[in-house]
Amino acid sequence: MIRAGTAAVTASTGAPERRTSAIVRFFSKENRYLPPLFITLILVAGQAKFGLLESFSRTALAIATSMVLDLVFARLVIGKWPNLASAYITGISVGILIRSPAFWPYALCSALAITSKYVIRWRGRHLFNPSNLAISAMLILIPEYVAALSIQWGNDVWPLIIVWILGAFITWRVRRFHITLTYLISFIGFSALRSVIVGDSFLAEVAPITGPMYQLFIFFMITDPRTTVKSMRGQCLVAFLVAAMEMILRLAGYINAPFYALTIVGPIALAIDIWRRSRSVSSVPVAAGAA
Repeated sequence: MIRAGTAAVTASTGAPERRTSAIVRFFSKENRYLPPLFITLILVAGQAKFGLLESFSRTALAIATSMVLDLVFARLVIGKWPNLASAYITGISVGILIRSPAFWPYALCSALAITSKYVIRWRGRHLFNPSNLAISAMLILIPEYVAALSIQWGNDVWPLIIVWILGAFITWRVRRFHITLTYLISFIGFSALRSVIVGDSFLAEVAPITGPMYQLFIFFMITDPRTTVKSMRGQCLVAFLVAAMEMILRLAGYINAPFYALTIVGPIALAIDIWRRSRSVSSVPVAAGAA
């Protein structure tokens, strides 16, 4: 009777427990499909409300190029099939963040992004955020063919609120919200400083942070787990330095400053972090032997 009762209790409580664990797993950092879902929601909402994309066909080309090349390079370089969630984010980011009347820049930008993952590596890791590096290269090398997304949400605050709530929740679940928050606070502080230096109003200097380009930047690019340093303190420091570099570049007249700032600061910080950690690991046997 006791066993039967226990089984009944377990049976009666098993389904809710499974449902709860499924929900937790869905919003956990192990679910690599959550960020692609979130960025797709940004795309759909932005396109429906503001015409965010140049065209769906160009974005589809960027996504397809990214995913196909990721499959090819992963098999050739690593010898196994990759999880395509990262390649999808790269492709859709390219499709959203660049503007061109031609199709080929979308394919080329995605190709550069995926190629950089497998070519520009140090001690087994790629140093650059793929889409950020590719977009920066396109904007610098062929500005006559490519521009960056410049659409704003306008006076309608609801898309911004929804994106921020979802983005904050997802980055918090994957333990990266402190990076976004540090960058946001730093950006606001440096905006106040820029307004004093250049004589513009504070609202004019801080306004870009409300645009869709910055939503992708602060929730996906600077929080990329593969290209951020390990420690939380280091991640916050890098976010602050990216915001500082962005202010310097903006004062120098670079309108695409956030992309360039991350391209400069991110790889240097990651290379230093990898080097320091490799030294600490290699010193452990020596210390043990000495003891």
